[in-house]
Amino acid sequence: MSKTLRELLHSEMELKDTPKPEPETKTVNGFSAVDGDSTEQELKSAEEAFPCNCNDVSVDEATALDALEELQNELTSKNLDTPDKSSTTTPEKPSADFITIEALQNELTSKNLDTPDKSSTTTPEKPSADFITIEASRFAEESKENEDSASLDGEGSSGSLMKEILDSLQSGETVKPEKGKKKVRLQTGDSVLPDNVILQPKATALKPCPSVGTNLEGFDAALRSTVGGPQANGESGGASMMEEAWEILKKSYVYFKGKPVGTFAAMDPNAEALNYNQVFVRDFVPTALACLMRIPPETEIVKNFLLKTLHLQGWEKRIDNFTLGEGVMPASFKVLFDSHRHKESLVADFGGSAIGRVAPVDSGFWWIIILRSYTKCTRDYTLSELPEVQRGMKLILNLCLSDGFDTFPTLLCADGCSMIDRRMGIYGYPIEIQALFYFALRCARQMLKPERDGKELIERIDKRITALSFHIQKYFWLDFTQLNNIYRYKTEEYSHTAVNKFNVIPDSIPDWVFDFMPLRGGYFIGNVSPARMDFRWFLVGNCIAILSSLATPAQATAIMDLIEERWDDLIGEMPLKISYPALQGHEWRIVTGFDPKNTRWSYHNGGSWPVLLWLLTAASIKIGRPQIAKRAIELVEQRLSKDGWPEYYDGKTGRYVGKQARKYQTWSIAGYLVAKLMVEDPSNLLMISLEEDKKISKPRLTRAASF
Repeated sequence: MSKTLRELLHSEMELKDTPKPEPETKTVNGFSAVDGDSTEQELKSAEEAFPCNCNDVSVDEATALDALEELQNELTSKNLDTPDKSSTTTPEKPSADFITIEALQNELTSKNLDTPDKSSTTTPEKPSADFITIEASRFAEESKENEDSASLDGEGSSGSLMKEILDSLQSGETVKPEKGKKKVRLQTGDSVLPDNVILQPKATALKPCPSVGTNLEGFDAALRSTVGGPQANGESGGASMMEEAWEILKKSYVYFKGKPVGTFAAMDPNAEALNYNQVFVRDFVPTALACLMRIPPETEIVKNFLLKTLHLQGWEKRIDNFTLGEGVMPASFKVLFDSHRHKESLVADFGGSAIGRVAPVDSGFWWIIILRSYTKCTRDYTLSELPEVQRGMKLILNLCLSDGFDTFPTLLCADGCSMIDRRMGIYGYPIEIQALFYFALRCARQMLKPERDGKELIERIDKRITALSFHIQKYFWLDFTQLNNIYRYKTEEYSHTAVNKFNVIPDSIPDWVFDFMPLRGGYFIGNVSPARMDFRWFLVGNCIAILSSLATPAQATAIMDLIEERWDDLIGEMPLKISYPALQGHEWRIVTGFDPKNTRWSYHNGGSWPVLLWLLTAASIKIGRPQIAKRAIELVEQRLSKDGWPEYYDGKTGRYVGKQARKYQTWSIAGYLVAKLMVEDPSNLLMISLEEDKKISKPRLTRAASF
């Protein structure tokens, strides 16, 4: 076959020297047939003279092969170093931006491989969806026009290739012919490539992707940026987002006589201020924690906040003609500037300006918790030991521990007395207030000095802690087993032997609970009172129960199990649901009083609040499941900053920014910072967490008095 091809080569050279008019060119079976020079019979005889399969090896490739062999022998005789394609030398290092596939020399001569006919004008077969097409790297930037012209021109790839070889032989120069573009079909299944094909894959495995085979350069760049680059796992994006959060948080500082005393609730330039230009006690909690966890800690603003709110506690608190308790802490305060006197003053709100005109029960508890966090961070006990600070704690606790008509150790509260400051059916004994009450009792127990009346107060605290923890753990807890027991309750039971202590009617159990409750998991329900159990999920109360160790280790683990099992319901697309499920229809009209702000899946009625991220993060780290926190943080980082740090999100999955949500909400920003700081340094959890009280969990056994 080689001899015949050489003769064809010389004949073509002679034909080239003889000037002839350019006749019409035809393509038959890969040969260029010229009208007037050959007929179909001559083509047929030519095919009989070449018994090889033209689909396996084309004339152009065979001619190039033979010419390359002669050129190689000639160069070898002259002691010239010519790259030998059939040698076993190490192949050229592939480009870092592409996946290069080198074929062996016998790929051109083997009859087992189907080599595409480069001079054919037929359209190549469209690859199957099960295959990935990979192109050689050196031709990745060639234009499509060059590819099309090579196959349609009469003096296409074959003519240009022979011309280069002939010119090089006549001139004596060594010209390395360009390789034709090769395309290899790789099956994504378990198929094995032929032995004569050598693959040189990149270190990073190429995953099946729609972009593969069309633009490997862009795909590889994207792969490096997402997998191996500095932005892996959102590190770079999270860092820039934290810088933005700190910058906005710094701008929200409120100053009184040149000193920072708190932060604005929100700084939305496109919304009316209303009461968002005030410093709310509960809103400042995540800001205080972020400042304390920062390196170095910013303790001045936290200390000033504690002292200013303590000063406001001593004010006379009157709403209409009624005077509030002495220990009530303000819900919020603001700084007023008298332009005539050039003097600043503080104005506090104890609930008289609130929507529901309800005094905040949680403000005093949060104040004690922040005081303990400040002491834990700075190790400065002088602030908590100040006489006025000791007196402030005692006033708060005496207000809660006073004797009354209650038969339960829990606190009786009105609607709207906590973070849910609107009518939402939480009147009675809401879990959020009970958990905060327990948390504040334990924090105060650590900071109170047993002097004068302090010793008696400490004894009352110990008794209340024991009774409160027993009551919450026994009657507020709900899991699959307990739900089944309540479902089978008998009613109208009397005496101390009654199982159904609160005479709850089993038919009052809502239908959604049976589908919501997983086999693995549980939670503290929203409320328990005579003949009433609020089965709704409230995140704040459950997370505070974990942080304060109000929940037993088994219960804390079950709460995390529930969050994982019902992730789509409780977390959704934007963490986290403040309550679940939402009140709808007739129930919403009766419970909320047609509240237009608390429509279904909005605001307090099933809305998603980013500020709650820090509570979930702290609880998950304490239970030993930081992956829950990281997963939630990733969701927040996708949208929160882009959406302008809104107050809350609407929708069943938290997809939409709240219809009345303020942008640049301070505690949304601070909540994200606290979550990130705790994930980066889990030791920060110690500022906001309490270990289990061994005296409560394992009471000492004593002999009965009647024995």
